[in-house]
Amino acid sequence: MFQRQTELIEKIILGEDATIEFKREMPHRDSMADEITAFANAQGGTILIGIDDNKEIVGLELQELDKAEKTVVEICEDSIEPPVPIFTEKLRIDDKNILKIEVPRSLFVHKTPNGYFARQGSSKREMPTDQLARLLQSRSQARIITFDEQVIPNTHKETLRESYFRRFITEDATEDVIENLLLKRRLLVKERQEIRASVAGVLMCHDTPDDYLYNSFIQAVYYNGKVKDANYQIDAKDFRGTLDQQIIDAYTFVHKHNMVSARKEVGRIDQPQYSMRAVFEAIVNAVVHRDYSKGESKIRLFMFADRLELYSPGALANTLTVDDLPFRQATRNELLARLLSEITLEDDVGKKVKRRHFLERRGEGVGIILNESEELSGKTPLYELHNEELCLTIFAAESLQQV
Repeated sequence: MFQRQTELIEKIILGEDATIEFKREMPHRDSMADEITAFANAQGGTILIGIDDNKEIVGLELQELDKAEKTVVEICEDSIEPPVPIFTEKLRIDDKNILKIEVPRSLFVHKTPNGYFARQGSSKREMPTDQLARLLQSRSQARIITFDEQVIPNTHKETLRESYFRRFITEDATEDVIENLLLKRRLLVKERQEIRASVAGVLMCHDTPDDYLYNSFIQAVYYNGKVKDANYQIDAKDFRGTLDQQIIDAYTFVHKHNMVSARKEVGRIDQPQYSMRAVFEAIVNAVVHRDYSKGESKIRLFMFADRLELYSPGALANTLTVDDLPFRQATRNELLARLLSEITLEDDVGKKVKRRHFLERRGEGVGIILNESEELSGKTPLYELHNEELCLTIFAAESLQQV
């Protein structure tokens, strides 16, 4: 960040924001720890010591500069849990010494003696409980149980429907061993003396998961136009079954409205708007990677005359970025992924999407979405991150009859 000094000076002129913090002098150890963790728990950033809040470069004496650098390193090792790796650099600007501290976005969630902080705008804020819980889950700390394995209150063994959970245990399992098998699969979880259903258990083994996990369904809308306008709404459905059924229902919805154009030259040529194989991969990815701890939103699928938009609640897992999606894989819900990889697709769908199970776990999904969609429409699908929601836009192929 700010590799050239001219970039850094321009940033100082603009002032503090979500990526940069000014300190006139070395602050108290705990206060400095809070600033560092706030950046590490957010998107990373730069701290400049020797710059006043009014953007004036006041500088540090050489002895103070050395002491400040040593103290910052000690703070990262001794006052932050787990320790934060940083990069420090001594600089001279306008003949004055400043200390630049670069804090990368972390794989983990960090705590100081004062609590958990995150950068918001030009200041740090202590994280509220729900934000902290989402951050812990999204960064997958080894000591924190993943959300899809957590207990759902007010559930019990009978919450799971036998016709669904039988798919994940041995066919000949008798009643006296079923409970233990479901516990081993983490579809059931022991909470003190009680047996409860897990998040994955409800999502995969209950008729209406939304009864327990608010908004855990797919909403699909088809517009005969290019904007969200009720006057152009042709079809709308909410799919609330088990996750595998939601995937099939959403896939069928798109297939129903996937218009096919034709042209007769030497033989008939048919061209659909969308590759249904790409659509299937997109829906599976949205279901597997969504953040089920975010109950304020649902997976939303919108079809327009010229594009398909698919929204999945939750920021990208770990350090994954939008640019990394074609090359890297990071699973937010490992248990759900494992369960979906065990369910066999019915032949008619399986043949169309060229796979045997709902999830093959080979890391090919994004590539299929990008390549097959671009081959049809000539436009590369677009992944965008809006706050804590991932949006995928797949562009429709133009009608052959317009050529």
